[in-house]
Amino acid sequence: MIRVLTGKLPMLAAVLMASIFSLQASSALAELPADMAAKVEGYKKKLVDWAANPTIVQAVKDANAKGGLIPGMTNGKWDELADNDPQVTATLVTPASKLVKQWEADKGINKLFVRDAKGNMVAGSGKSLVYNAAARPPVKEAMKGKAWNAGEIKPDPTTQIKSVHVSAPILDGGKVIGVMHTAVTAE
Repeated sequence: MIRVLTGKLPMLAAVLMASIFSLQASSALAELPADMAAKVEGYKKKLVDWAANPTIVQAVKDANAKGGLIPGMTNGKWDELADNDPQVTATLVTPASKLVKQWEADKGINKLFVRDAKGNMVAGSGKSLVYNAAARPPVKEAMKGKAWNAGEIKPDPTTQIKSVHVSAPILDGGKVIGVMHTAVTAE
Protein backbone atom coordinates (compact mmCIF):
# COMPACT_ATOMS: atom_id res chain seq x y z
CA MET A 1 0.00 0.00 0.00
CA ILE A 2 2.83 2.40 0.87
CA ARG A 3 4.52 1.61 -2.44
CA VAL A 4 1.26 2.37 -4.38
CA LEU A 5 0.76 5.64 -2.46
CA THR A 6 4.41 6.64 -2.88
CA GLY A 7 4.13 6.13 -6.62
CA LYS A 8 1.12 8.45 -6.77
CA LEU A 9 2.57 11.25 -4.61
CA PRO A 10 4.55 12.95 -7.42
CA MET A 11 1.44 12.94 -9.60
CA LEU A 12 -0.72 14.36 -6.79
CA ALA A 13 1.91 17.01 -6.06
CA ALA A 14 1.97 18.02 -9.74
CA VAL A 15 -1.83 18.30 -9.87
CA LEU A 16 -1.84 20.37 -6.67
CA MET A 17 0.88 22.70 -7.97
CA ALA A 18 -0.97 23.15 -11.29
CA SER A 19 -4.17 23.96 -9.41
CA ILE A 20 -2.42 26.54 -7.23
CA PHE A 21 -0.77 28.15 -10.27
CA SER A 22 -4.10 28.25 -12.10
CA LEU A 23 -5.82 29.91 -9.13
CA GLN A 24 -3.05 32.49 -8.82
CA ALA A 25 -3.18 33.27 -12.53
CA SER A 26 -6.97 33.68 -12.58
CA SER A 27 -6.99 35.90 -9.48
CA ALA A 28 -4.21 38.04 -10.98
CA LEU A 29 -6.36 38.59 -14.07
CA ALA A 30 -9.33 39.57 -11.94
CA GLU A 31 -7.46 42.12 -9.83
CA LEU A 32 -8.31 45.75 -10.38
CA PRO A 33 -5.66 48.47 -10.62
CA ALA A 34 -5.12 50.08 -7.21
CA ASP A 35 -6.73 53.41 -8.15
CA MET A 36 -9.81 51.66 -9.55
CA ALA A 37 -10.03 49.31 -6.56
CA ALA A 38 -10.07 52.33 -4.24
CA LYS A 39 -12.76 54.02 -6.34
CA VAL A 40 -14.88 50.84 -6.31
CA GLU A 41 -14.55 50.50 -2.53
CA GLY A 42 -15.72 54.10 -2.13
CA TYR A 43 -18.79 53.44 -4.23
CA LYS A 44 -19.56 50.22 -2.37
CA LYS A 45 -19.76 52.30 0.81
CA LYS A 46 -21.96 54.89 -0.93
CA LEU A 47 -24.28 52.16 -2.22
CA VAL A 48 -24.67 50.71 1.27
CA ASP A 49 -25.62 54.18 2.55
CA TRP A 50 -27.95 54.90 -0.37
CA ALA A 51 -29.59 51.45 -0.04
CA ALA A 52 -30.51 52.31 3.56
CA ASN A 53 -32.38 55.49 2.55
CA PRO A 54 -36.00 55.23 3.82
CA THR A 55 -37.43 56.24 0.40
CA ILE A 56 -35.50 53.42 -1.30
CA VAL A 57 -36.40 50.84 1.36
CA GLN A 58 -40.10 51.77 1.16
CA ALA A 59 -40.14 51.64 -2.65
CA VAL A 60 -38.67 48.13 -2.57
CA LYS A 61 -41.09 47.00 0.16
CA ASP A 62 -44.01 48.32 -1.91
CA ALA A 63 -42.74 46.62 -5.08
CA ASN A 64 -42.23 43.33 -3.23
CA ALA A 65 -45.78 43.52 -1.85
CA LYS A 66 -47.20 44.06 -5.39
CA GLY A 67 -45.13 41.35 -7.02
CA GLY A 68 -43.04 43.94 -8.87
CA LEU A 69 -43.36 47.62 -9.69
CA ILE A 70 -45.14 46.65 -12.93
CA PRO A 71 -46.89 43.32 -12.26
CA GLY A 72 -46.65 40.94 -15.23
CA MET A 73 -43.72 42.77 -16.83
CA THR A 74 -41.11 40.53 -18.47
CA ASN A 75 -37.73 41.23 -19.99
CA GLY A 76 -39.21 40.66 -23.46
CA LYS A 77 -42.03 43.14 -22.92
CA TRP A 78 -39.64 45.66 -21.31
CA ASP A 79 -37.25 45.42 -24.24
CA GLU A 80 -40.05 46.31 -26.66
CA LEU A 81 -40.95 49.50 -24.75
CA ALA A 82 -39.56 52.79 -26.00
CA ASP A 83 -37.72 54.99 -23.51
CA ASN A 84 -40.71 57.37 -23.55
CA ASP A 85 -43.34 54.65 -23.05
CA PRO A 86 -45.70 55.54 -20.15
CA GLN A 87 -44.69 52.40 -18.20
CA VAL A 88 -41.02 53.34 -18.46
CA THR A 89 -41.52 57.00 -17.66
CA ALA A 90 -43.79 56.14 -14.71
CA THR A 91 -40.95 54.01 -13.32
CA LEU A 92 -38.43 56.82 -13.73
CA VAL A 93 -40.43 59.60 -12.02
CA THR A 94 -41.10 57.92 -8.68
CA PRO A 95 -39.60 59.46 -5.52
CA ALA A 96 -37.07 56.60 -5.43
CA SER A 97 -36.04 57.21 -9.06
CA LYS A 98 -35.69 60.94 -8.39
CA LEU A 99 -33.22 60.13 -5.59
CA VAL A 100 -31.37 57.65 -7.79
CA LYS A 101 -31.02 60.29 -10.53
CA GLN A 102 -29.57 62.77 -8.02
CA TRP A 103 -27.01 60.22 -6.85
CA GLU A 104 -26.15 59.11 -10.39
CA ALA A 105 -25.37 62.70 -11.33
CA ASP A 106 -22.10 62.07 -9.45
CA LYS A 107 -20.46 61.14 -12.81
CA GLY A 108 -18.18 58.58 -11.17
CA ILE A 109 -20.92 56.10 -12.04
CA ASN A 110 -22.79 55.71 -15.30
CA LYS A 111 -26.05 54.10 -14.18
CA LEU A 112 -27.85 53.33 -10.94
CA PHE A 113 -30.74 50.92 -10.42
CA VAL A 114 -32.87 49.59 -7.58
CA ARG A 115 -34.27 46.06 -7.78
CA ASP A 116 -36.83 44.19 -5.67
CA ALA A 117 -36.33 40.77 -4.07
CA LYS A 118 -37.03 39.04 -7.40
CA GLY A 119 -34.62 41.26 -9.37
CA ASN A 120 -37.34 43.43 -10.94
CA MET A 121 -36.73 47.10 -11.67
CA VAL A 122 -38.02 49.43 -8.94
CA ALA A 123 -36.17 52.67 -9.67
CA GLY A 124 -33.46 53.87 -11.99
CA SER A 125 -31.47 56.70 -13.46
CA GLY A 126 -32.75 55.65 -16.90
CA LYS A 127 -34.33 52.69 -18.64
CA SER A 128 -32.43 49.56 -17.72
CA LEU A 129 -31.39 47.05 -20.36
CA VAL A 130 -33.53 44.39 -18.64
CA TYR A 131 -36.53 44.63 -16.34
CA ASN A 132 -35.54 41.57 -14.33
CA ALA A 133 -31.85 41.10 -13.55
CA ALA A 134 -32.19 38.28 -11.00
CA ALA A 135 -29.77 36.03 -12.88
CA ARG A 136 -27.04 38.67 -13.18
CA PRO A 137 -24.11 38.73 -10.72
CA PRO A 138 -24.76 42.20 -9.24
CA VAL A 139 -28.23 41.09 -8.12
CA LYS A 140 -27.40 37.47 -7.26
CA GLU A 141 -24.38 38.44 -5.17
CA ALA A 142 -25.96 41.34 -3.25
CA MET A 143 -29.02 39.19 -2.46
CA LYS A 144 -26.62 37.13 -0.33
CA GLY A 145 -26.47 40.08 2.07
CA LYS A 146 -23.13 41.75 1.34
CA ALA A 147 -21.87 44.54 -0.90
CA TRP A 148 -20.21 43.09 -4.00
CA ASN A 149 -18.08 44.17 -6.94
CA ALA A 150 -16.87 42.53 -10.12
CA GLY A 151 -13.16 41.89 -10.36
CA GLU A 152 -12.71 43.25 -13.87
CA ILE A 153 -13.20 46.34 -15.97
CA LYS A 154 -15.35 45.81 -19.05
CA PRO A 155 -17.96 47.68 -21.11
CA ASP A 156 -21.27 47.91 -19.26
CA PRO A 157 -24.09 46.20 -21.22
CA THR A 158 -26.44 49.17 -20.75
CA THR A 159 -24.10 52.14 -21.24
CA GLN A 160 -21.16 50.55 -23.15
CA ILE A 161 -18.82 52.55 -20.87
CA LYS A 162 -15.81 50.67 -19.42
CA SER A 163 -16.87 50.04 -15.84
CA VAL A 164 -16.83 47.80 -12.79
CA HIS A 165 -20.18 46.53 -11.55
CA VAL A 166 -20.93 47.17 -7.87
CA SER A 167 -23.99 46.26 -5.82
CA ALA A 168 -25.31 46.37 -2.27
CA PRO A 169 -28.25 44.73 -0.55
CA ILE A 170 -31.28 46.76 0.49
CA LEU A 171 -32.18 45.70 4.00
CA ASP A 172 -35.33 45.93 6.10
CA GLY A 173 -34.81 44.91 9.70
CA GLY A 174 -31.63 43.06 8.71
CA LYS A 175 -33.40 41.06 5.99
CA VAL A 176 -32.38 41.46 2.34
CA ILE A 177 -35.40 42.78 0.40
CA GLY A 178 -33.71 44.06 -2.76
CA VAL A 179 -30.55 45.34 -4.41
CA MET A 180 -29.05 48.62 -5.55
CA HIS A 181 -26.47 48.32 -8.32
CA THR A 182 -24.30 50.57 -10.41
CA ALA A 183 -21.44 50.65 -12.86
CA VAL A 184 -18.38 52.56 -11.63
CA THR A 185 -16.79 54.36 -14.57
CA ALA A 186 -13.21 53.27 -15.28
CA GLU A 187 -12.27 56.10 -17.66
